[in-house]
Amino acid sequence: MDPQVFEHWMMIGLISLLVAFMAFIVWDLAKKSQAGRYGTLILFGVLGLGVVAFVIKEIVVASLGH
Repeated sequence: MDPQVFEHWMMIGLISLLVAFMAFIVWDLAKKSQAGRYGTLILFGVLGLGVVAFVIKEIVVASLGH
C-alpha cells in the first residue's frame, strides 16, 4: 500500500475516533453539570461546528487539486 494512501485513511479514521471521543466527553460534561436540554444542544452545536469546519476544509483542499 502506498504510504500516502495509508496516511489519508488513517487520518480519516483517527479524526473520526477523536470526534467520537470528544462527543463522549461533551455528553459526560453536560450530564455532570446538569446543563439541561438547551445547554447540551449548545455544547454539541459548538462541537458540530468544529467538525463541519474540518470537513469543509477537506472538501475545499480536494477541490483545489492539492
